Amino acid sequence: MNIIIVGPAYPLRGGIATFDEMLCRSFVKAGHNCSIVSYSLQYPSILFPGKTQLDEQSISPEDIKIESLINSVNPFSWYKTARNINDKKPDVVIFRYWIPFMGPALGTIQRWLEKKSTKCIAFVDNLIPHEKRPGDRIFTKYFMKGISKYLVMSDQVKNDVLSLNPAANIKLLRHPIYDNYGLPVPVDDAKRKLSIDTDCKVILFFGLIRKYKGLDLLLQALPHIHTKQKFILLIAGECYDDKKYYTEILTRLQLQNKVVWHDGFIPNEDIKYYFSAANILALPYRTATQSGVTQVAFHFTTPVLVTDVGGLGEIIHHNIFGYVSQPDPVAIAKWLDDYFENNKESGFRDEMSKEKYVYSWENFTNAFIDFINE
Repeated sequence: MNIIIVGPAYPLRGGIATFDEMLCRSFVKAGHNCSIVSYSLQYPSILFPGKTQLDEQSISPEDIKIESLINSVNPFSWYKTARNINDKKPDVVIFRYWIPFMGPALGTIQRWLEKKSTKCIAFVDNLIPHEKRPGDRIFTKYFMKGISKYLVMSDQVKNDVLSLNPAANIKLLRHPIYDNYGLPVPVDDAKRKLSIDTDCKVILFFGLIRKYKGLDLLLQALPHIHTKQKFILLIAGECYDDKKYYTEILTRLQLQNKVVWHDGFIPNEDIKYYFSAANILALPYRTATQSGVTQVAFHFTTPVLVTDVGGLGEIIHHNIFGYVSQPDPVAIAKWLDDYFENNKESGFRDEMSKEKYVYSWENFTNAFIDFINE
């Protein structure tokens, strides 16, 4: 089968770009021809809150084909992209959809494809954005018109798709594990690598920092944690919000000695140190669909505390792989106290070790192919 993935990939950075590259490799490993059509311009700088959209530290993958063709704000590039895809005569085109801003570009490209010979599938990470903007619904409906098959990774997104297209043919597959970041390293070695006291327990907050991810809830939870164990909160990620908002919480609650903040995008080669050093990962989100960070945690068997929003609790089963808490500082603190005081870590890690093979790329890819062929 000839498959084209339309979505972010190298030299763009981020979880979706990494996912697209891994999915492409998995299709090729399964015996299919697969390539990626990515973005020459993903976001105009005025709309991008971070320092850079590019992966400036990795090298270009040599085992998969990536073409950076789509300028998200240039309709001429949309036509050229569609023509390029048609020339390849794909059997299926998979459109990664995660933000309404991409609706006009992706919707136009799919309208110009040769539909008689090419299937179009929307692979939806988020249909309704975490941070709403004018035009979201119009852009999303424009993209959805003409697409009948949708692959999603959470019940939340499935319900969102059905709310806009009740007749949609939807396949729900759980997010596979990110197993590309290397093997775990000994915990003390990881802590030393990150300049963390080896006697400290580590609560990890990992990923880009946005308001909806609830870092402020986690900071406000720290004074309510009463465990006798020495611990720190390790924040690892670039701040897309006003950092002053969080530093004021640190100062007001006198948390400077309990928080270590590695402010910046974490390179792929360093991720293993953060998850190996962590005793527990905390994702105190206010809203969510699914999170790729949980699947990094599964790879490293790092227990996870999530909040009871979106699809997070569909993956992290309460008191088995971690905790599902209300998005409230006192509730979050209660479960972290339980974790440390009742020595839950080894039991949670054992359960994650048994479960993580369910989320293999082979299983995901085979089920995806079956859906394409339906």
